[in-house]
Amino acid sequence: MSAQQFVILLPPTEGKAVGGQKEKPWKPDSGSFGSSLEAHRSELLAHLKKVKGGDQKLLGVSGAHLTRAQDANTHIMNAPSLPAWQRYTGVVWDHLDLSSLTAAQRNSIAKRIYVPSGLAGLVRADDPLPDYRLKMGARLAPIGTLSKWWRDDITDALVKALKGRMLIDLLPNEHRAAINWDLVPTAIRVDLVAHSGGIVGGHNAKAAKGLLARHLFLSTGTDIRRTVASFKHPEYSAKVTS
Repeated sequence: MSAQQFVILLPPTEGKAVGGQKEKPWKPDSGSFGSSLEAHRSELLAHLKKVKGGDQKLLGVSGAHLTRAQDANTHIMNAPSLPAWQRYTGVVWDHLDLSSLTAAQRNSIAKRIYVPSGLAGLVRADDPLPDYRLKMGARLAPIGTLSKWWRDDITDALVKALKGRMLIDLLPNEHRAAINWDLVPTAIRVDLVAHSGGIVGGHNAKAAKGLLARHLFLSTGTDIRRTVASFKHPEYSAKVTS
């Protein structure tokens, strides 16, 4: 199983970097998938506007965090943008650590990371993103759970972008639900496994997942199963599970 020219699916983060480039305002047609997802993105923005950015139940935060999230969600159109890899500030992305790579490495790798997004549907790691808060598992009236609402459009955009390339799935279940896997025959699932043999999640596993993604991209191996198996970590190993 060749590891040449694979793409990795990574999750977004709930935490986002603030601010961005005012000279690169975000619009629904922004980024690699803007042309195919613009209509859905615009519809979602209209619903977010009706609910004034969302309440505590929708956004999953309270107090100052809720106020910030509501403000971000009501000012998404033409908001300052950052590349997705800079916008996402969570544990996975911190340990992937694209900023430590050379510009050439970073530019190449960012084009091979795709992210299912509750707001934008699907983004590439170098695509522009505004500040926002909207989980893929959130239920937004009247369209329902976002993973189900986005599923057909995300799957179609993903399949067209892959062009037959291998897809390595490192997503949690919440984001996996936004893809019809029957239509992605080149996908393989890679999981982190504890020394006891069980598949793991949680904070430490998120850090390891970022390190795993970095390992896969920087490895010179040509066989993906061997590359996955060569991942070294004090708590976990990695294995192809499907």
